[in-house]
Amino acid sequence: MFFYRKNLLSLQRKTKKRNIMSLNTLGLDKAKVEKEVELLNILLANYQTYYQNLRGVHWNIKGKRFFELHIKFEELYTAAQEQVDQIAERILTLGGVPFHTLSSYVQHATVPVGENIFDDEKTVRLVIDTISALLPLERELLTFSDEINDEGTNTLISDFVVEQEKNVWMLKSYLNEVI
Repeated sequence: MFFYRKNLLSLQRKTKKRNIMSLNTLGLDKAKVEKEVELLNILLANYQTYYQNLRGVHWNIKGKRFFELHIKFEELYTAAQEQVDQIAERILTLGGVPFHTLSSYVQHATVPVGENIFDDEKTVRLVIDTISALLPLERELLTFSDEINDEGTNTLISDFVVEQEKNVWMLKSYLNEVI
């Protein structure tokens, strides 16, 4: 009995040590965090495209609603710039390296790219379409971060989703459309 108990305790210590070895300093599974960093980098690439879309429509808007949309787009790109920084800092917090080159952004972004869009309604449509393309990426991250118990990423992305859903509702209302 003594021999069995001693071996059992030794096995339990080794298993516990192995489990600790697979966790990072934040207490998250290292392998799963690598996957999460990949998802965050894809989101970062898409956010950079979203940000550039907002800058482009802010600069190039034309039409009767120029003044109000010019201000709204500045508000949105200022928020997007902050969100880009938050995503990059979360990647760093998790021990990853955020994408930081234009080629990485272009290679990994899937949201629509706005070029030569000047009409007020078309600019609003581009922003709606871009946010609508970001939401599934964010929801995938929400699900994954929840599965690996990463409350930090989950809270960050959850806050993004709440803000974007409200923006989509407001912009669609502006176009007299329903959700």
